[in-house]
Order: sequence, then structure tokens, then C-alpha cells
Amino acid sequence: MENQTSLKAEVAELELEAVIGFNDIILWDYKKRELIARLSLHKGKIEALAFSPNDLYLVSLGGPDDGSVVVWSIAKREAICGSPAAGLNVGNATTVLFSKCRDEMFVTAGNGTIRVWELDLPNRKIWPTECQTGQMKRIVMSVTMADDDSFFYLGTTTGDILKMNPRTKLLADTGPAKDKFSLGVSAIKCLKMGGLLVGSRAGLLVFCRSPSYKPIKKIQLQGGITSITPRGEGHQFFVGTEESHIYRVNFTDFKETLIATCHSEAVQDIVFPFGTAELFATCAKKDIRVWHTLSNRELLRITVPNMTCHSIDFMRDGKSIISAWDDSRIRAFAPETGRLIYVINNAHRIGVTAIATTSDCKRVISGGGEGEVRVWQISSQTQKLEEALKEHKSSVSCIRVKNNNEECVTASTDGTCIIWDLVRLRRNQMILANTLFQCVCYHPEEFQIITSGTDRKIAYWEVFDGSVIRELEGSLSGSVNGMDITQEGVHFVTGGNDHLVKVWDYNEGEVTHVGVGHSGNITSIRISPGNQYIISVSADGAILRWKCPFSS
Repeated sequence: MENQTSLKAEVAELELEAVIGFNDIILWDYKKRELIARLSLHKGKIEALAFSPNDLYLVSLGGPDDGSVVVWSIAKREAICGSPAAGLNVGNATTVLFSKCRDEMFVTAGNGTIRVWELDLPNRKIWPTECQTGQMKRIVMSVTMADDDSFFYLGTTTGDILKMNPRTKLLADTGPAKDKFSLGVSAIKCLKMGGLLVGSRAGLLVFCRSPSYKPIKKIQLQGGITSITPRGEGHQFFVGTEESHIYRVNFTDFKETLIATCHSEAVQDIVFPFGTAELFATCAKKDIRVWHTLSNRELLRITVPNMTCHSIDFMRDGKSIISAWDDSRIRAFAPETGRLIYVINNAHRIGVTAIATTSDCKRVISGGGEGEVRVWQISSQTQKLEEALKEHKSSVSCIRVKNNNEECVTASTDGTCIIWDLVRLRRNQMILANTLFQCVCYHPEEFQIITSGTDRKIAYWEVFDGSVIRELEGSLSGSVNGMDITQEGVHFVTGGNDHLVKVWDYNEGEVTHVGVGHSGNITSIRISPGNQYIISVSADGAILRWKCPFSS
């Protein structure tokens, strides 16, 4: 007992947070934002974590390849004991929960298994007792404990709730009898005032009570509910969903307020309107979003269900967002209302993969999956195909237009970059390299272009004759997918599969700054007008805003 008291005193000073890493658990001091320890024992994925009520212990649950449950001492930063999480004739345990009152009791549950565990500290053992549910076989998705440990509740894939007694290990009741929660109970929380908050994979949030579990209050949210966190006595709580939304809900009126959101799919492209850094637009699988740069707030969302948007651009006059879609259509939307202005059907044979606009707002240049580059004449009433340029043999990945609108450059995954004459509508120059080109930029003086792609090389090329001027090692690992250059041409930025944002000096060809922050492959990157910010987007749905190390 004395030993436990001294441990409590040591842990009390720390605000702890545990994060699942690859094969290990990372323990953080939340206040200082410092890494305290890495705890390694599990093989493969770690399924779930839970702290004991006094932060003495942390329990971790291994994934299907590991199948073990381990209790860790927070103070000593080491494992106390471990055991297989589930019996031989049942499925895997997927969720874990500590008692609210005792540091020596926790619960694991999953596919056909519900166990109450007792920690025997002197013998460094944990003892499981299987809970009895009779003929009822369920797959548990979520679990919550009453404040006094009198009962714990389990949410299942079949959409019902099981109420268990942790002392007798017996089923107390189950419900609802009818109108079960669609797609399963993915999140569940006991409130101090009594009753349960229940979230379903269908996005329904319900307040209910045992034993009927009939909805007393309910709201429909966007996306399957993944987590519910009460604040204080439960007068207010936060709800997270699979659509990457965080809602704040007041208990009394049971109305939701969206407080944070981001893309839940890979972000494909990012673009600023001409001459302003206040806004920018991004596109991901089925939607285009317009963001306020400083506040990170989403101002507008344009959704086209079951389609993927590959590329976007603002018309110079700011009156439309032009977008390229995998259903072979080009769509134009109003950037303030999201209203569809026009659609160009069958713009390309194998989806539209890249798009760019001219500064006079009269033309759109598009690239397709089949390698064609098409020039469209755009007016307020009509959209007419002017020319189809058939030189590329594979999908067009990037298009940039010269300031005078007389020339453009297209990069393709066939290993060529082509400079096109937009007056005569024919090829001016072709650049060949042993790579899949992902990005291309004109130097502002427009006598050179820079390219990069899967060979990790950044190459400078002469526009006049297509000759290579210099080559730089752009990345040590993985493709360079995004590139942008400042209006003065002094610096440029790159991002790719090494997850790093790099700032380069154009003339010296050297990296001046490196940004570490992305956990996924960077797909696109832009410098804001005025050189205030760099915005980078990645395959894990992240949008990162960086302060520019140089200013105009």
C-alpha cells in the first residue's frame, strides 16, 4: 500500500497521454508536449489503450497478430505482466476499459469475448473471468463503465447494448428490443447524471436509459460516430465522426455545432485565388472545400457523390472554380455559393487528371488519363473544344500556363514534358527523362522550367531548346509530387513521399529550410500570393499551413 501511495504522488504531477505508434506505445507529457517513454512489447498492431483511474497503470491490447493484453507501470515505464486477451475458441478482443474506482480492475471485449480482469500486483499476474451472456453471441465495438463501477455497458455490431455486472460477471439486461441502432453501436458513454450517450455507425447520436434503451433525445450527424467525450458533468460533450467532423453538443437542447473539420480522404490538389492569400481551395475524393487561411475554417463545401476530384483551379476573375473529375467531366462552380455553373461532359476518355486556366478567363486547358491535352474556349454561355493535342502516351499529371497565355507546359507519367504553343496549337518542345513526371513550374521570367517526379531529381530545363541545365537530388526517399515557385523566382518549394516540405534557393540549388509535420505522402504544395504562407496537402487528408521563411 505504501508503494502505491508513493507511485500516486509521482504520477500526480504528470498530465499523461498515450499514443499508439507502430509496434510501440508512446507516452507523452501533455502539458509540456514532451515524449516521456516508448513502451515496446506487442508484435504488430496495437488495438486499444486505457489508463487506470489514478494513472498508476496503462493497459494495452494487441491486434490480431499479437492477441495479448499487457499492464504497464506508468512510474517505472515498464511492463508488469501480460496474458492472452481472449480464449482459444473465441475471436479477438478489440476494446479495453479500466474501472472508474479501482486501479486493479479492467475489462476487455471483442468478437464473442467479454472478460473482467483483476491485477495481482504482488505476483505480477492478471486473472481473467469470462462474463456469461447465455445463448447470446455478440461482437463488441464499444464499452463504457458507470461511475460507481456498478455496471458496464457494451455496444455491439448488431446494434444492441449489453449491460453487465462486473462483480457477478452476469448479464443484467439488453436492449433495445426493437429499432436497434443501424450499423452497430460504435461509441457509448455513461453520464454522471445517469443515462447513456450512444453513437451508431450510421451517425445517429442518442440519449437513452436502461433497460428500454429507447431514444429520449436524438440527433443525426454526418458520418459514423467514432468517439464521445463528455465535458464536466456531461452538460456538454464532443462527438467525433468518420467524416473527420468534431461536433460540440449541449445536453439540454441536444443541438450540434460543428467546431472542426477536415478531409477524410487523400487531398489531391490545393490552389489560391489570384492575388489573395486570405482563401484557398482543396479537393479530395468527392468534395472541393474553400478554407479561410488564418482561422483554418471551412467556408464552403461542394460535394459530388461517388466521384473523385483530381485537380482544381480558380479563374483569374475569381468567379468560378474549375475542377477535373474521374468521371471524365469538367465542372465549374461558383466559389461563394458552390452553385454549379456548367459541366463539360466527356472531356476526356479516361477521366480528367489535370486542369489549368488562362489569365484572360477565356480558355481552360485540361489533361486526361489517356494523355490528351485539350484546349477549351469558355464563355458565359458556351464551352467549346478548340483543339485536342495528342502527344502524351500516359496520363497528364500537371499543367502550367505562361503569363501571356501564348504557351503552356504539361507534365506526364510517360516521362515527357511538352511545351505547347497555344496560338498555333501545336508542340513547341518536348523534354524526355527516365521518370514519371509529377510536377512542373515555369520560372517567373519564363525562360526556364523546373520539373520533378518519381526519380527524385529536380531538373532545370531551357524552354527554348528543351536542354537540361542542371539536376538536383530532390529527395533521398520517394517521389517528389508537388512543387511551387515564388513570384520573384528566388525560392521554390517541394514535397513528396518523404513527408518533408523543402524550401530551395533557386540559383544556388540548395535546401534552405525543411518542414517536418506530415505523416502521409505530400500530394501537392503551394506558396500563397505575397509569400506569407506555404500550404501543403497529403494523402492522409492533412492540410498544413507553414509560415514562409522568406517574405516578398
